[in-house]
Amino acid sequence: MKIIVLKFGGTSVGTIDRIKKISNIIISYKNKGYKVIVVTSAMSGATNDLIKKSKAISNNFNTSEHDVLVSAGEQVSCALISGRLIHMGYKSKSWMGWQIPIITEGKHSSSRIISINKKKIFEYIKSGGIPVIAGFQGVDINNRITTLGRGGSDASAIMCAKFFKAKKCIIYTDVEGVYTTDPNILQKAKKIKVISYEEMLEMASLGAKVMQPISIQDARINRIDINVKSSFVKKKGSLITKRKNIIRNKVITGITSTRNDAKVTLIGVKDRPGVAASIFKPLSKNSINVDMVVQNISANGKETDLTFTISADELSKTTKLLKQNNKINFRKLSIDKNVSKVSIIGVGMVTTPGVSYRMFQTLADKKINILVISTSEIKISVLINKKNQKKAISSLHKEFKLNN
Repeated sequence: MKIIVLKFGGTSVGTIDRIKKISNIIISYKNKGYKVIVVTSAMSGATNDLIKKSKAISNNFNTSEHDVLVSAGEQVSCALISGRLIHMGYKSKSWMGWQIPIITEGKHSSSRIISINKKKIFEYIKSGGIPVIAGFQGVDINNRITTLGRGGSDASAIMCAKFFKAKKCIIYTDVEGVYTTDPNILQKAKKIKVISYEEMLEMASLGAKVMQPISIQDARINRIDINVKSSFVKKKGSLITKRKNIIRNKVITGITSTRNDAKVTLIGVKDRPGVAASIFKPLSKNSINVDMVVQNISANGKETDLTFTISADELSKTTKLLKQNNKINFRKLSIDKNVSKVSIIGVGMVTTPGVSYRMFQTLADKKINILVISTSEIKISVLINKKNQKKAISSLHKEFKLNN
């Protein structure tokens, strides 16, 4: 059976006219002989509106009821898409996570799909039907509705592709694919035709908004190729696949940046074994994600300065936890919200010497000071002053020949 999974994001189903347009896209694949499974997000803005309502009810809205509430957005778009397909003369039905069921585990609002009952959907597509499945949601072992976190509809589509052994998984969104950098920052950004899971995972985790990192990780683990395309224009998108499928002559594939980071420095920390763990333990317990970390030991070996970055949204909570932490001693707490993290990503740097030098020299030539550096096998990130973000991206984009 030639199955294809088509996922439509919130902007793609954001209005009635757009739902009519994506319904034509769905039928075009059916006419090509595919058995189509549709996965949909909520209409753009719907989930935010529901979250706003929950906050108006309570500052500490129950997590289980939160998932019941926010999952309602997908129910609306499912019914509208299915209703349109029926209007066009096709057999279609909407399916909520609990009706299939899609089984999840983990905490509310950040659950993971562990299994999908295939029987009902298989029977339906064999009968010629087009199932429209609500993304972002499932049920746990207690039969309570769960959600997968923001961007979770991508994860729903990828896991549907896995369990139903789909030939293709296409993510339809409001952009034409994955770009070398944010085209809203740099007009010279180019669409990437093919990108590896590893590169896309780094780009997503470092600021690219096309897909959520957890969805890329699911695709990588299960070796699901993903096509990212625009639902607004009929053009080829970007293919996310395994490394060995890619032939490329560029060292760097893409450049990402963030504008919502904060740099925190603890100056004069009394140095002893386990002090870093004592600093980060309460942050971890409060689900604060620490990113770049640099530690400098004083000449006498008795004190250390420790710098790390977090989301600016977590700054107030972080400073409070640090000041209340009686297991650490420090002379001063320094905070800088006027920072941006710029990263270059590419599997080519594994076998190419001099990439770090080229990056640092390019920034130096533009008089851009580097505050913090972190690296992995396929990425180098630097923290710089936010005012230099665009200049840094533009110069690095040119240096690594991504303008061509």
